[in-house]
Amino acid sequence: MKEYLRQLAAQADNDLARGCLVREYLQARVLESLQDEGVFLRWAFVGGTALRFLFSIPRFSEDLDFSLMAPGDDAGFTSALTKVKRALEREGYPIDIKVSEHRTVASAWVRFSGLPHELGLSPHASQTLSIKVELDKNPPPGARIETSVVRRHVTLNLCHYDKASLFAGKLHAIFSRPWSKGRDLYDLVWYLADRTWPAPNLSLLNAALMQTGWTGPVMTAANWRGELRRRMKTLDWDRARADARPFLERERDIDLLTKETLAGLLRSRPKLRAGKR
Repeated sequence: MKEYLRQLAAQADNDLARGCLVREYLQARVLESLQDEGVFLRWAFVGGTALRFLFSIPRFSEDLDFSLMAPGDDAGFTSALTKVKRALEREGYPIDIKVSEHRTVASAWVRFSGLPHELGLSPHASQTLSIKVELDKNPPPGARIETSVVRRHVTLNLCHYDKASLFAGKLHAIFSRPWSKGRDLYDLVWYLADRTWPAPNLSLLNAALMQTGWTGPVMTAANWRGELRRRMKTLDWDRARADARPFLERERDIDLLTKETLAGLLRSRPKLRAGKR
């Protein structure tokens, strides 16, 4: 497996891309181990990495984010991550996992100590490659769930939010974050540029906003684009581009990350096709 990782890293033309490819492979292996433990009977895959694995968005992602499908169920978070550790240790990976399960969002750092050096990605023997895993144990209501079989390094049968619910989750992140996260804005461009992508799940979006103390208006089909336009005016675009740049597959895509590009996409409204509602 490590030889495969070396070959994978060699496909990239710079150190940042090599590190992203290695991390993505390890994300796939973590997902595979979680799948083997049956977590997708209880957890739904969400967030930017879900977009990458399910829909091939052309940017890399750092974290693995999940939402508990039935709040109040035993999440089994620590147990699942412990079994991930054992599975990867059997393959010779130097792995350490630090778990924190006491808050509403359980989190864990999966650390591969020394692996970047072993793969020739770092001159430092102690360099660590880390993947953060988070599980929302009390998600807002209203999400719709689907299951998809995908292949990215390994074959995975993933339970995840549907397209409209994933979109709602991204809008919630943009409205609720106090800083300008460029990866969120790149994802927003990607969503809006696809005229076939469904409108956001407004029930989920409003429930999520309420849960995090939103003081603005209730989001409707008539106003969510306008609220986004207002939000775009308050952002630090230089900071946003600096955040997104290291994660883009195509360097030229950074030119899409402008207030003007998003304003144009938000003015565009997809036409309804005959027979579609």
